[in-house]
Amino acid sequence: MARMILSLNGQTLAEYNLSKERYTVGRLPDNDIRIDNPAVSGHHSLVINILNDSFLEDLNSTNGTYVNGKLIKKHALANGDVITIGHHQLRFVDAGVDDSQEEFEKTMVISTSAADVDRLRALTGVTPDEPLAPVMLPGSPARLQVLTGAFAGRELVLKKPLTTLGRPGIQVIAITRRGENYSMVTVDRGKAGNPPMVNGEAVGAGARRLNDNDVIEIAGVKMGFFTN
Repeated sequence: MARMILSLNGQTLAEYNLSKERYTVGRLPDNDIRIDNPAVSGHHSLVINILNDSFLEDLNSTNGTYVNGKLIKKHALANGDVITIGHHQLRFVDAGVDDSQEEFEKTMVISTSAADVDRLRALTGVTPDEPLAPVMLPGSPARLQVLTGAFAGRELVLKKPLTTLGRPGIQVIAITRRGENYSMVTVDRGKAGNPPMVNGEAVGAGARRLNDNDVIEIAGVKMGFFTN
């Protein structure tokens, strides 16, 4: 079961198990997660839980809702995300993610710096913090399953509109989600003669549409792409 940990200035104030479908966050007493502070709107934001996925939505708050320092309107929550509401923080903890899964994501999933945002938008047409439209899409998001190496068997659910993967300086790709369609774009080809591949074929300069059961090879790691 996922949970939220509420803190202020590094001090934990409360924990909330996300066992219901909807949780409102705000200053008024009728909220599921109440933050009694003038910087917080009466009904500030909303958390929606659908099966194993959680989504955060700002409710047109006065001071905005931030995730990992970025202002959001809608956001698919991932383990470890830090939500800032007024002066308080809520850390999202997904109990289904174990330590080795976190290590895999830290190793292969690349956090995008501000300097890379314009380049990624030019390559893919979207940026990592752009909300899904609509935030809740029919069906489950696609996933990657590691097939080789130390993290074989680990999975990554592709909930975000853009996910960058690989190892900087070696090889980097970006996978974009538009509705129910996914495409892969090469960001960094790495050494000559060893580009990222799909089903044993080198990926060129353009976007490559991904299909169920495709095998992606990036930075020496093979991953299966699955839509169900």
